[in-house]
Amino acid sequence: MLTGISFTVSSGDHERLERIIGDPKSPQKHVWRARIIVASGDGLGTNAIMATTGKSKTCVWRWQKRYMDEGVDGLLHDKTRPPGTPPIAPHRVEEISLR
Repeated sequence: MLTGISFTVSSGDHERLERIIGDPKSPQKHVWRARIIVASGDGLGTNAIMATTGKSKTCVWRWQKRYMDEGVDGLLHDKTRPPGTPPIAPHRVEEISLR
């Protein structure tokens, strides 16, 4: 886990995470995120979690932090990001289409 930071997984959260892991319709990214938190709650260290999930140290830390900040719901959505390419200004669209 992150240095000096620890958390416990409540029994309600643990049940919910186990349902996510056991549901064959769960997206795989939700499953491995849930496995990271369940393993953390079971007291496994970062290296053991990395070995069981196949994820990097920074990935494990990211999802542990997200769980501490937002709980289980935080594991079920991706962080929003700005679009890669800004939209073309309307006046430029007109210039291009007039050519």
